[in-house]
Amino acid sequence: MFDGWIAAVGTGSGTRVIVGHWPRSPFGPFSDVMLERADGWRTLVAPTTRTAEYIAGTYHFDEVRTDPVTVRTGDGAWDVAAGPLDLRFRVGRQGALGLVLRAVPRPLARRPLWAAVTDVPARLMTGVRTRGSSRPGCRQWYAAGGLWPIVTARASFGGTDLGALAPVVPPVRFGFASAPASPALVRVLSTVEHAVA
Repeated sequence: MFDGWIAAVGTGSGTRVIVGHWPRSPFGPFSDVMLERADGWRTLVAPTTRTAEYIAGTYHFDEVRTDPVTVRTGDGAWDVAAGPLDLRFRVGRQGALGLVLRAVPRPLARRPLWAAVTDVPARLMTGVRTRGSSRPGCRQWYAAGGLWPIVTARASFGGTDLGALAPVVPPVRFGFASAPASPALVRVLSTVEHAVA
């Protein structure tokens, strides 16, 4: 189980950025970044060979990079450095949906049945699926425990500014689920099961 945060940011250049920040995971604490350019090229930046291989075996990428990934947070601001990517964003206050998500007991939220119950409402309200499979023999489900809007963001890749904050459109294509179209930070429990050969 991966217990942490997922941030999704769109940019004026068409590049969409997904940040995973996992204080608790099977690999210990780590963070990773997935990017999809306007032309559809998908890149993973992960901090170790082990995490890169695991994530690339679960999701789909055209390029996999092993680079240091650091995330610093404080006072609603997040600073992310991942290889050639620099990203800074700020979150606003939770709305009604975020407060409802926070009220779900964590023991309930981590169950596959809860993901099944919430899958249709999540798709209708945010366009996000909460269960599915990205690869054969792999089953995944997500439970959100909070939702904050991202209100400002600045990003650059290889020193090139990626443009102003924009919706996460078109949806990213790393796996079965995309991110909300509105840039957001989500508190999440993510569970991945791989079939034993």
